Amino acid sequence: MVLGHNELVPKRPRWPVAAGLVAGVALDALVGDPRRGHPVAAFGRAAAAFEARDYADSRRRGAAHAAACVLAVAAPAAALHRRTRGRPPWQAIAVATAVWAVTGARSLHFEAERACSSLLRRDLAAARAVLPSLCGRDPATLDSAGMARAVVESVAENTSDAVVAPLLWGAVAGIPGLVAYRAVNTLDAMVGYRSARYLRFGWAAARMDDVANWIPARVTAALTAACAPLVTRTSPVSVLNVVSRDGGRHPSPNAGRCEAAFAAALGVRLGGTNVYGGVTETRPDLGDGRVPEPEDIRRAVLLSRAVTVSATALAVLAVLAGDWRFYRRMKNPTTKTISATMATHHSRCSANPAPNRARMTSRARSKSNIVGLLQSLIGLQLPPEDLSNIWLRGIAPAGQHSSLHPCEGRCWSPGRVRTRARACWSPGCAGGCPGRA
Repeated sequence: MVLGHNELVPKRPRWPVAAGLVAGVALDALVGDPRRGHPVAAFGRAAAAFEARDYADSRRRGAAHAAACVLAVAAPAAALHRRTRGRPPWQAIAVATAVWAVTGARSLHFEAERACSSLLRRDLAAARAVLPSLCGRDPATLDSAGMARAVVESVAENTSDAVVAPLLWGAVAGIPGLVAYRAVNTLDAMVGYRSARYLRFGWAAARMDDVANWIPARVTAALTAACAPLVTRTSPVSVLNVVSRDGGRHPSPNAGRCEAAFAAALGVRLGGTNVYGGVTETRPDLGDGRVPEPEDIRRAVLLSRAVTVSATALAVLAVLAGDWRFYRRMKNPTTKTISATMATHHSRCSANPAPNRARMTSRARSKSNIVGLLQSLIGLQLPPEDLSNIWLRGIAPAGQHSSLHPCEGRCWSPGRVRTRARACWSPGCAGGCPGRA
């Protein structure tokens, strides 16, 4: 189909993507992650096997490893996305399956509540056994308050990583965005540490994760501030003030925003000394409240669920907003009116070029002035027609086709039709020049 001027290219509707996002979040909330055969776990095992053969203490090797792992899953996802376009039911099913696979709200909340129950029973051994499923810090040296702080920080950060970020990437890029983001985030969790082994090899994965989560982390902080009055009766303004003041103090450019928002909403103080793989990190305090207690974990889980619902609604609105703008433009009669007017104008100009003759004459005179200036500068005594031929790479002598019309050799490029404009610039051209064709 040949499209006319200003005619809109047909666009497939994106409502199946919105339906898939909602269905995927609901499926994750109802079913959760399988204990065996999870796609993300399979990707992690494959990436670990590839790392065992590809590892080298080099940033270049780490960048190649990260790129290969991401492309290995993004390419099939892009093929699936392309095959399901134009088939709304299948596209919705594919998006829902991808959302269920890459999000982990139910697992996050379940593990956090397990740790809370163990701490309330004062069973520190059970709580230490749960903590590795939430974060990578060493639980051996943590007391009850330290583990409560670790769980709250993990819930805050993973609300962005496991819920908000996948939904936003799915709203923007569909199935490829969902799968590629989860691959980047998983690689960061595997090799994005500052230990002796991964300081250089995991640098690329860590930077990719920082870029992928830059906007979602700030959206998470904003949604946390919006949900705080409903969950903890905290003012959104106070939450945003703490995020603005303390969010940048965190070593991570993204995690600090989420943790500062949760700390302000829950009225606690996060940050302190953490141990990751034998490496001790001291982080600044986030928030002005008290030390976290086990009961704060449940409040953090409730706040995370509210942010999950808000992020789902935001992603759906982002998808549908694009369709709404498109359909509104399709129904706007202004586009059709402009197209009809311009088509009439072009047809009139093609049928009767006389009104444009004055403009052609002006351009011809400008050309003559420029040619004369060039002659005076370089001292050449050449006819203007020959100089213009040289200038425009013309090779025919002046007036070669003057017999076709009474232009007397004053065409823009005598003997060579000016194909770009498809018109003769001679004031005396009566329409017989080949350039008029």
